[in-house]
Amino acid sequence: MTGVQVAGRSAVQAGTPGGLLLGVDFGGTKMAVGVADGQGRLLAHERVPTHAERGAPQALERALTLAAELVAAHGGRLAAAGIASPGVVRPDGIDLAPNVPGWERLRLADAVRERLGVGTVAVDNDLNAAALAELRLGALRDADPGLVVGIGTGVAAAVTVGGRVVAGHRGAAGEIGYAVTGAHWPGTMLELEFSGRALDRLAAELGVPGGAAGLADRAGDPGRFRDVLLARVDELARHLVTCCLLLDPQRVVLVGGVAGSDLIRGLLADRLAEVLPHRPELVLSAFPDQAALLGAVTLAREAALV
Repeated sequence: MTGVQVAGRSAVQAGTPGGLLLGVDFGGTKMAVGVADGQGRLLAHERVPTHAERGAPQALERALTLAAELVAAHGGRLAAAGIASPGVVRPDGIDLAPNVPGWERLRLADAVRERLGVGTVAVDNDLNAAALAELRLGALRDADPGLVVGIGTGVAAAVTVGGRVVAGHRGAAGEIGYAVTGAHWPGTMLELEFSGRALDRLAAELGVPGGAAGLADRAGDPGRFRDVLLARVDELARHLVTCCLLLDPQRVVLVGGVAGSDLIRGLLADRLAEVLPHRPELVLSAFPDQAALLGAVTLAREAALV
């Protein structure tokens, strides 16, 4: 399926898992926790701030406390848990997850299993989880190949081919946030130029309230703010063009908070259409803020059915 790490697979046979499914989406800004029935239908979900500046342990503790409360409120028996995390998940840690100090030292499957008493825990990269949700529930059910681009706190992508998420040799496929930008080598990372966090910083430098969303609102009309934002959008567009030339996707799906901006989405669509010889469909996810959470629930369901 993906580069997913699964701990303690249960002996549930194919069909509908008995008990609840838990999904947790850890993000650099927010964390989402949800419980679902055996079909993967969300029964309840809540979103809380990550407080990344306070470090990884407190974020994990608060998410698991919330998870325990939601599970208890809906019957108290878990069949499986699915976890979506930034970075590349290994059994003994996490690589490429710089936005929350100490995240690389966490063993998420172990922590969830021990705290919640669930035997089956599946953990994967958050964009891979979002892509799985698009494959099973969303815009990629009838599209192949597919490209999912996440524009939230950071920026990343996930590739789907033949109904599966492509993890890559080390599980790092799609980590386009590390792509090189700028006119002079080695330049800087794309994520430092275009991501929710980068646009928040840019808005603060320009004195625009509301962070990335406020900047997008102010850039709706011609002028200084639009020109500044255009320069940042162009950096992302260049790399998306390369991704599309390499993969030739049938559909590109945008997820994440920044992807919800009509202006930014329109600018990206214009740039892809302007230069690509074969243009993929560019669409906003039907659940742009919940794709990774729904993917985490899907991870749990598919792990329970193995």
